[in-house]
Amino acid sequence: MHSNTVGTVTARPLTLRTATAADLGEVLTLLAETADWLNGRGVRQWPAGGFPAERIAPLIETGDMYLVEGGRGVVATIALDGHADPEFWQAGDLPGAALYVHKLSVARSCSGLGLGRALLDWAGLRVVATGRRWLRLDCSKDNLRLQDYYRTQRFTHLRTVDLPHRASGALFQRPG
Repeated sequence: MHSNTVGTVTARPLTLRTATAADLGEVLTLLAETADWLNGRGVRQWPAGGFPAERIAPLIETGDMYLVEGGRGVVATIALDGHADPEFWQAGDLPGAALYVHKLSVARSCSGLGLGRALLDWAGLRVVATGRRWLRLDCSKDNLRLQDYYRTQRFTHLRTVDLPHRASGALFQRPG
């Protein structure tokens, strides 16, 4: 199997690739679907209706946004970069020793197929390839189900940063 093709989680091969400017619309649609699903469940991690293009386009422009596509178009996204949010990650955390996951999203129609796990495992390999030590993320302080999911993906909860202007703040990491 080609290294950028995921075939073990679905009957049809899916391809992981770097998003391009032409993908912005599909990425925004998927993120909006996920945001609406989260908000419909009372989880306020992402803005209702999704993210504005000016929040996502820079991730695409810098080559930090990746997507999984198949016969139905874009079915998952992940952003992976070295940007440690300074409101969460402190100097003692050695922010440069990690890559950070943002905007991980799987289409509801593909939920339960293992795409999130596959993307996190791919991101862990990128950590190793860049000579860093940690794969990190932050998620909603109030979404215990999501926090439990990350624990099942070998992440350890480091701490929760409770900032009133941020829904996120539960900090997780795992070795690359």
